[in-house]
Amino acid sequence: MAKKNKEKRTFSTSLDNLSTYLAPRKGLIPMIGMGLIIINLILQLFFLDSWIAQSNLFLHIGLLTSIFGLMLAWAL
Repeated sequence: MAKKNKEKRTFSTSLDNLSTYLAPRKGLIPMIGMGLIIINLILQLFFLDSWIAQSNLFLHIGLLTSIFGLMLAWAL
């Protein structure tokens, strides 16, 4: 039981630290998402034969990251 309470406190402390870090940097996560989308564009232009370029992996991850970042910025 004590281990479970310690895990809850550790998770709560980590979440508080993350919130404190991201609150003044509201655009950081959407900028990372846009960076991933630009990486996907570069892969599409130069590496057409790779499976990452064909699957648009970075485009999808970047879009999801940007949307999550915007929702998180709205909440903070």
